[in-house]
Amino acid sequence: MNKNELVVAMAEKTGLSKKDCAAALDAFTGSVQDALKAGDKVSLVGFGAFETKVRHERVGRNPRTKEEVKIPACKAPVFKAGKALKDALN
Repeated sequence: MNKNELVVAMAEKTGLSKKDCAAALDAFTGSVQDALKAGDKVSLVGFGAFETKVRHERVGRNPRTKEEVKIPACKAPVFKAGKALKDALN
């Protein structure tokens, strides 16, 4: 499911217009992104939690040349599914 398909599904379930659903989705993703940039954790009870994880610097290998490459440290977004979401899938 891509963003447009999600907006259509949200519009069908809520009865709102596609434009309003797209604005709500953009606001949600923007708010989550801003919170993660600030180092906060976004937790939706029953659904899951978004947080950042620090990846330390490491050495990788270029598969084409077999040359070692230094991969710099970075922060990566992580999503952990909640119990209700896991139970709904199983």
